[in-house]
Amino acid sequence: MQNQNEPPVEANPDQDDQTVEIDLSSITILDLTSCQLPDLDLVELPPNLIDLDLTTNRLSNLDSRIANLINLRKLSFRQNLFNDAAIEPISSWESLTGLEELILRDNKLTKIPDVGIFKKLLVFDVSFNEITSLQGLSKASSTIKELYVSKNEVTKMEEIDHLHELQILELGSNRLRVMENLQNFTKLQELWLGRNRIKVINLCGLSCIKKISLQSNRLTSMIGLEECNALEEIYLSHNGIAKMEGLSKLVNLRVLDVSSNKLTSVDDIQNLTRLEDLWLNDNRIESLEDIAEGVSGSREKLTTIYLENNPCAQSPNYNATLKQIFPNIQQIDSEVFA
Repeated sequence: MQNQNEPPVEANPDQDDQTVEIDLSSITILDLTSCQLPDLDLVELPPNLIDLDLTTNRLSNLDSRIANLINLRKLSFRQNLFNDAAIEPISSWESLTGLEELILRDNKLTKIPDVGIFKKLLVFDVSFNEITSLQGLSKASSTIKELYVSKNEVTKMEEIDHLHELQILELGSNRLRVMENLQNFTKLQELWLGRNRIKVINLCGLSCIKKISLQSNRLTSMIGLEECNALEEIYLSHNGIAKMEGLSKLVNLRVLDVSSNKLTSVDDIQNLTRLEDLWLNDNRIESLEDIAEGVSGSREKLTTIYLENNPCAQSPNYNATLKQIFPNIQQIDSEVFA
């Protein structure tokens, strides 16, 4: 502590405050998530950006400076206020030849924007908009590996035939009635079509898919999956399926969700030895013995089973019986075992 009798220390004129200068050219990632920006007028954009994340702001117009970020690989406008007219200039951003990921999720789009200029695009996301048609996707680069168009108002699977490199297709929560135009997707790994109006499973001959979701549709049959022997995860909950069938050849299956259907028995999975998770809750299954026989091939492998809201779940010694049937079980309904 300075002695009160001592004179005050004088500032050294040679020790002026120094402002630390940041070399903007060295910045390659700029994350402005949740800044509530109405525009980018007060933001300086580093010239060598590779990744620009503008998620959760209040942007309604494109900043033309972004078009000059020639090294940009990832660009996210997720959860902003862009409408069709506002996003249209992106179709002429010729300098962004290396863009690989474009996220327009959760805006105010009513149609697919023209992204044909991005010849190296790998990920394209226009989910959570008000898009009524896939028209316009025919212009998109055939390099796309992941396409997300969930939570829109799309009625038809169209203009996607050329996307030969596609690995993930997400069209859940739309108004689709028919599965079609999938035959060219020979590299497709995941197909998400939950919450639509589909009545019949049609994989158009594909046998490469590993994950498929058709939950909350209008299915009454599981027929259509039997040739897709690469399948590892199937989600068919909340349909009107009355019989388990077409599953016996799916030897790689690990997860099967057929909860909230009209099943009265467990069938066609006796040969499946890799099954780990089985969701049968909210059906009409009467007998635990029926389940023991139906899942005989995966008794040792099964770790999770859901059976609540079936008549069999009222059986005496319900948990104890299931533990005896499945010696390695870790979860029965909501109860987890150490």
